[in-house]
Amino acid sequence: MRFINKIFPKKSRSTEDGNFFATVEKIIGSKPNNLKFYKKAFTHRSSNKVDDNGNPINYERLEFLGDSMLSSVIAAHLYRKAPLGDEGYLTKMRSKIVSREHLNELGRDLNLIDHVESKVPFSHFGENIHGNIFEALVGAIFLDKGYSGCEEFIQKRVIIPYVDIARLEGKVISYKSLLIEWCQKEKKNFNYEIVDDNGNDGQKHFAVKLSIDNKLIAKARATSKKKAEEIASKRAYFSFQEKIDNKS
Repeated sequence: MRFINKIFPKKSRSTEDGNFFATVEKIIGSKPNNLKFYKKAFTHRSSNKVDDNGNPINYERLEFLGDSMLSSVIAAHLYRKAPLGDEGYLTKMRSKIVSREHLNELGRDLNLIDHVESKVPFSHFGENIHGNIFEALVGAIFLDKGYSGCEEFIQKRVIIPYVDIARLEGKVISYKSLLIEWCQKEKKNFNYEIVDDNGNDGQKHFAVKLSIDNKLIAKARATSKKKAEEIASKRAYFSFQEKIDNKS
C-alpha cells in the first residue's frame, strides 16, 4: 500500500528542520521566517496531531485563510487590469482563476502532495487534495510574511504564469451551468437521470444520462454525481456548441 511521503523523516530535529526549511524555500521562492506555519500546512488531519492546548494541527484552517487571500489578491489584480469590467464580469473572471480545477493544477505543478505528512494512503485522497494544500500553503505564507509577502507569491506563482484575461474570457467554468442556462433561454426541457453503477472494480460509480427535449444526448460515468453530470454536460455542449456559442 503506497503512502504519501512524509516531510518529517526520523532524523534529528535540526536535520529535519534544515531539510524542511530548504523544501519550503524552494517552493515559495524565498526564505521562510517561521517553519511552524508551513509544517501545519503540510499536515493532514489523519496525523492526529494537537498542540499544547489540545487544538488540532492540520492544514484545514489554513486552507480557509488561503482561499480568502487568493480571492483578495486576484480581485485586486482584476480590478486594476480590467477597468471596464462590471461586478458580474469581475466575479466571473475571479471564479475562473480560483476554480477548483485550476487550484488542483497549481498544487500538482508544485508537487505539494509529495511533502504531506499523513497516515492515509495516497489512493484514498481525492483530486482536490492538490488544491487544498495549495490554499493552505498560501495561508501559511500570509501568516509568515504578511499581506505583501503573500501577494508577491500569488503574483509569481499564479497571476504571472496563468492569468491571461483574454484567454480566461473564453474559458468555461462549468459545462453543466452553461448548458442549463442555454436550455432555459431556449425553453428546452432537460433531465439528468442518475443511477448507481458499481462496475467491476468494486468502487462505487454513478452513471448519468442527459436528455434534452426527451431525447438522449449524452452519457457519462464517474465516481461522483457531480463529475458524471459535468462530463455528460461537456459532451452535450459539443453537440450543440455552435447554437450555444451564438446565443452567449
